[in-house]
Amino acid sequence: MSLTERAGLALLRAVDPETAHGLALRALRAGLGPSGGPVTDVRLATTVAGLALPNPVGIAAGFDKNAEALGPLLRAGPGFVEVGAVTPRPQPGNPRPRLFRLREDAAAINRFGFNNDGMEAIRPRLLAVRGQGVVGVNLGANKDSADRAADYATVLAHLYDAADFFTVNVSSPNTEKLRVLQERAALEGLLEGVLEARAGQAGPAKPVFLKIAPDLDAAALADIAFVTRGLTLDGIIATNTTLAREGLRSRHASEAGGLSGRPLFARSTEVLRTLVRLTEGAVPLIGVGGVSSGAEAVAKIRSGASAVQLYTAVAYRGLSLTVEIAQALSDHVRASQVSTIAGLVGVDAG
Repeated sequence: MSLTERAGLALLRAVDPETAHGLALRALRAGLGPSGGPVTDVRLATTVAGLALPNPVGIAAGFDKNAEALGPLLRAGPGFVEVGAVTPRPQPGNPRPRLFRLREDAAAINRFGFNNDGMEAIRPRLLAVRGQGVVGVNLGANKDSADRAADYATVLAHLYDAADFFTVNVSSPNTEKLRVLQERAALEGLLEGVLEARAGQAGPAKPVFLKIAPDLDAAALADIAFVTRGLTLDGIIATNTTLAREGLRSRHASEAGGLSGRPLFARSTEVLRTLVRLTEGAVPLIGVGGVSSGAEAVAKIRSGASAVQLYTAVAYRGLSLTVEIAQALSDHVRASQVSTIAGLVGVDAG
């Protein structure tokens, strides 16, 4: 971490977390972040659901909801970046305050509620950086939509030529009744609509992932695996934030919303292992939840993730963490005497 980044993080910690996040994006746009480009390393180059990644360390959806600092983010080290969630129409989200630091727990709680500028505003920002790196769009639904399932297909169709992959997000805990779309019948209908919208687009089919909650029980995970394989979905992102609150020490622990960061690591990693078994390793997985070090990224990959994503840890430790984790993964590949990171995916899943 550079002295500039260290000083910037100290300053950001002095203001409320949502304001700090906005200032961090402005600093990136001003050129104050890392700018060496994605980490490239023959040990780390990998392909996930047809996406050629220079390294398997990504930035999760939510960090740059509106693609405001996408170019600088792509130059900060990650192998891919996911923006959003994006809804058809702009929406303000839930009232502030809606983001809370849990410093003692290396965690955060948010209840944003899919606040974003809408697909019309975000589209030109995506097109402006087309070809500069691998970019995904997290698909969302408007809170007041009469047909939330249709919203996902609408956003995919509108942004199809502007991104490399799409994620169906039915696992945010911050939009009322959204998670019921993870139930088998509703999920099948929603995904069929999204895949039908994809089939209507020109060019090769782009990957569609499903992002799931960490709070699903064994039966629900089995349903997810069944639907995913039956519809030949391209992959699963495991996991979103959790509603669980066990073992937290922060005074903000009782705030409503989704918990992210270190406390999520164990559960989200166990979900990965479970999905590997349920899908018989046939569905690519992306691991997200509590990754804040090289060792944790290694654990995710060895548990079944083909790539990982970061968010909360970056807020605490800066974007240089992506480079640090990529280097740790490369070192682990070399020490494990395999040729590439792909050779370590799922070796501990059993």
